[in-house]
This record gives sequence, C-alpha cells and structure tokens, in this order.
Amino acid sequence: MSVIALLNLDVHFSAALRLSKGVAKGLHGGDVTLGEGALTSSAPHLPASLRRFIEVVPKAELHVHVEGALEPELMLALAARNGLPPPYPSVEAARAAYHFTDLQSFLDLYYFGCSVLRTQLDFYDLAMSYFRRAAADRVVHAEVFFDPQTHLANGLDWSVFMPGLARAAEDAAVELGLSAAYIMCFRKEMSAASANDTLSGALPWLGRGRIIGVGLDSSELGNPPAKFAQVFERAGRLGLQRVAHAGEEGPPEYVWEALRVLHVRRVDHGVHSLEDAALMAALNASRVPLTVCPLSNLKLKVYEGQLEKRLTQLVGSGLVITVNSDDAAYFGGYAVANYNYLAQVTGMGVTQVARLAANSFEASFFVGPGSGGEARRTALLGQVAALAARALEEEEKQETAEKRRWRR
Repeated sequence: MSVIALLNLDVHFSAALRLSKGVAKGLHGGDVTLGEGALTSSAPHLPASLRRFIEVVPKAELHVHVEGALEPELMLALAARNGLPPPYPSVEAARAAYHFTDLQSFLDLYYFGCSVLRTQLDFYDLAMSYFRRAAADRVVHAEVFFDPQTHLANGLDWSVFMPGLARAAEDAAVELGLSAAYIMCFRKEMSAASANDTLSGALPWLGRGRIIGVGLDSSELGNPPAKFAQVFERAGRLGLQRVAHAGEEGPPEYVWEALRVLHVRRVDHGVHSLEDAALMAALNASRVPLTVCPLSNLKLKVYEGQLEKRLTQLVGSGLVITVNSDDAAYFGGYAVANYNYLAQVTGMGVTQVARLAANSFEASFFVGPGSGGEARRTALLGQVAALAARALEEEEKQETAEKRRWRR
C-alpha cells in the first residue's frame, strides 16, 4: 500500500488541494486562473516516497508575508477592479520582472505591488489566496506577517486592511481547517518613532484583529535591531510576542541584538548566524528558532555560490530550524516547494523532514482565537511522528522488494 493510501487525508486538506489546482476563488468579482509558475512545487530528483511525505505531513508556516503572496494574476485583477493602471502590462511581464540582485531590488517591486491593495475586500482576497495555497501544501497553522506602515503610507486606514485580514483568518479556519494569526512588522528603514506610532494605531485591533505579535522586516543593512528597543519593550508590556528579521543580509551582531536587546522568541532568517560559533551555541542552548526561507535565500542571492553548503550546515546544526516561503509569489514557491528544494540540496530524508515539520509546531506561538493552544501543538506533533513512522515503514518495504527483484 502506498504512503498516500495509508494517510487517510482529512476533508480540509482534500478541499484545499482541489481549490489550489485550477482557480483561485478569492476574488468576488471573478475567478483568477493561477499561472504555472505559481503551482510549481515538484522535485523530480527526490524519491517519490519523500515527495509524498513532504506533501502530506502537517506543517506550520511562521515566516510568510501576506503582501508577498500577491500573485501577478491577483495583482492585475485588483488593479482592474479598483480602476488603477496595471502595474505590469501582463502576467508574463510581471513574472519577467521578478529577477532580483539583492534584498533591496526585491523590496522595490514588493512595495510597488502593494499599491493595488485599496479595499477591505482586496485584503480579504489576498489573505484567502495565501491560505488556500498554504492549506493545499498541508499548512495547518500560520503566523502571518503584514506591513501596516506600507498601507498607511498608501493612504489607507487600519479600518481598511485589518477587517479584511481578520475575516480571512476566520474563514480559513472554517473552510480550510487552518488556524491563523498576524504579526505586524515594523519596517527597519523607517524611524523608531514611526514604529511606535504604528503600535499605537494597532491597539484597538489587538483583541479583534488576530494580531499576536510584532516583528521587524524590510531593509536590514544599516538598520540594527537595537534601533527599535523601546517599541519592542512596549510591545512586550502589552503581551505581544516578539520576533525580528536579522542575519539575512546583516551580520551575526544583528542576531545578537535581536536576542539581547529586543528579547525575541524567534529569529527570522538568521542564516548569517553560521559565521559566529558563540552565537550558534547560544541559539542551540536557548532553543530560539530560526525561521529559514530557502527559496528566498536562493532568489535574493544570500550566500551566493555557497547557499547549498550553508543550508546543509543549518539543517545539521541541531538548532530549531523551520522551513518557510517568505514571499512565495515573488520567489516561486510555497511551503512544499521550499521543503523540496531544501531536501534536494541537503540530501534530507523522511526523518529530517519530519524533524523540520515538528520544529514548525514547537516554534509556533499557538496563541489567539482558534489556535488550539498546547493541546493542539501536542496533537500535531503526534501526527507528524505517526506519518513519519508510516513513511519509513513504506520505504523499508520498498527497499526489501527491490532487493528481492535484484536477487532474481
């Protein structure tokens, strides 16, 4: 019997898979056909049993920007719906523009794309399009970043973007069986005063907007985490979780600052921690997770020429590493595609993939409405272990059968 037959996939996953394989139903004004690039997640060089396991094992996604899930089809459809000039003349032209030399070249396009988001419905459609794709990749819990400063700078109010995002999270739980919460990120190139004002603006939404934490994102170089010490301290007093992008392009010192000054509970990216043995030891001892984004690192040329080696080092480091898509519409892959790529370049098998999936639940906050708390974390860890055991058993049976064929 195949691994798929053994797994008895639930109704939520099956429904999400059907939704993802043709038409995105998020737009109320008309269906949007997903392009081939948006659906790429296959890894033909991996063993079939490992590919199947990656597809069906439950996962949490902890490093994903909702604005980064704005596929070109949806971007152009929203521009048309809002009477805006199209950012690109065609889907093909948009995809052709998605070639980046570094983080800043990506951010320029990323913020340009955000200009089509104008209404509550736009934000709902954007978030639901991500949740559907994530659920199809067997993501069952997501803690999703959003950039309020970007939307405020575009002339929008919290009353525009928060209701749409919150309603999408509610509907994802009902329709897809996916629990979701939001982490608002402060843009690092903007001032600490702007971050503090943004936190003040979020206060009415903390209880009803599914906001559970604060983070840092955007341009890293020249913007050390310590710049935001006071606003992070304030967020901590408010009971918000704290995370920060650090060590993506910046040095290990930025990761140290995130830990020591901002007191983060997760480090987003953090790949440059590899350059500091003391930092690696501290991360290992504290079990502070790194939310790694393999395809993002590849597309943005992080550790160019050395990325496969560095990712292999991270996977084998003993740190709490999780696998995430970051900005999937721009980097060519959602959760499964990132697991597949990481497995290809590191040689991971079922046991290592299961460890990464388990890490995603261990690193999740599981707070907020519908999260399920510690009981759900424990249940999901049990599911990962059971599926891994079955997949390994199936691999063993296949190897035994192969040996018998050779003996004949």
